Amino acid sequence: MESMVELRQLRKTFGPIVAVDEVSFTVGQGEVLGFLGPNGAGKSTTMKMITGFLTPTGGTAKVNGFNIQEQPLEAKKSLGYLPEGAPAYGEMTPLSFLVFIAEMRGFRGAELDCRVAETMEKVNLEGVAHQPIDTLSKGFKRRVGLAQAIVHDPAVLILDEPTDGLDPNQKHEVRGLIRTMARDKAIILSTHVLEEVHAVCTRAMIIAKGKVITDGTPAELEARSRRHNAVILRLRGPLPDGVQAVLEGVPGVKRVEVIDEGLAEHEYRILPADGQPIISAISQCVHRQDWDVVELSVDRGHLDEVFRSLTMPAQALT
Repeated sequence: MESMVELRQLRKTFGPIVAVDEVSFTVGQGEVLGFLGPNGAGKSTTMKMITGFLTPTGGTAKVNGFNIQEQPLEAKKSLGYLPEGAPAYGEMTPLSFLVFIAEMRGFRGAELDCRVAETMEKVNLEGVAHQPIDTLSKGFKRRVGLAQAIVHDPAVLILDEPTDGLDPNQKHEVRGLIRTMARDKAIILSTHVLEEVHAVCTRAMIIAKGKVITDGTPAELEARSRRHNAVILRLRGPLPDGVQAVLEGVPGVKRVEVIDEGLAEHEYRILPADGQPIISAISQCVHRQDWDVVELSVDRGHLDEVFRSLTMPAQALT
């Protein structure tokens, strides 16, 4: 897989503060990297160095093979960037702003018109094409920011909170657009919405205090959750005494947690030892006991749990 973004020991300090601490990774064509971390972790600072908005204190960043510091024009031709806040000229309309951006990118004539029209359609801006940007909602302003990032069809996209301010329908549209564009691009997006990682990302990286903590597929990160391969069992009552003890006696079961014990239904979370699959053993146990099953499902794990465990002090986890 061809590397489109390459970071080597990237570092940024602000006086005594180390914002980014020797971060190294690559992103290849066809990859969507979810860049995760708590506020102040160094995500936006790293993105600003990749795009050339900030000068690194140390290390290198390459975009499409070009060093962003030594060959900035060549690198930025291959780059689309949606920054936090998506600044734009408020007195301009989305149409006039995109024409301006396309001209700055070197397009003229029929090709310019085609680029702008296609981009307006992709991000559904036709309905507000002639409305001043200052009068648009936060969601539409975000769409304008996304439009300027993709109007030149760049090979690399850096998106800082791309769905911030969008309603659920707009988020669905933008995520679909990102998945479509990812086929022939390298995309890095930061987000605090962990469902977005499932929706669009092929990789997820967690950064904290300027350092990369972990990097893997969403499924690999979920496998680090204590709930990975846990079984959710919901039974219809009344039930005999000792149900929890029976479940805890199933081979491979580490612990059984009572989620709810009502008069009509009883719900349990059955945690496996070492994260190994136990659904088959639990199913056989339930069949032998002839319990009335309402639900029997596998929990694949929770990214938010993994995120907290990696980015919060141990004493803060409860």
